[in-house]
Amino acid sequence: MFRTEYEFVLPHGYLDEDGELHREGVMRLATAADEILPLKDPRVQKNPAYLVIIVLSRVVTRLGSLDGISTKNIENLFVADLAFLQRLYNDINRVDADAQADGIGLATNGSTPVPGGY
Repeated sequence: MFRTEYEFVLPHGYLDEDGELHREGVMRLATAADEILPLKDPRVQKNPAYLVIIVLSRVVTRLGSLDGISTKNIENLFVADLAFLQRLYNDINRVDADAQADGIGLATNGSTPVPGGY
């Protein structure tokens, strides 16, 4: 069977405003729309590094007991957790971190490192 969802456990976890820690989650495979549509977002046009935040908020389908994943949730992740999710995204979508991935900005794109694209 073709696998489209991948469970994960964040290294640190997302700490919500009530102090609850959310570590276990699910990420689905990305679609073309997940990578193309955010390019029209004014936040990405103003700051291209924001693309990773929007893309991850689209493909992370579950994080602990949160009711939905928003860009605010991804923005408030610890850096190690953001890097973890970027690596997972690259792994499950077979994105080569050394290849020219400048269209999605989730890996090193040319000489400009994108946060988490180590």
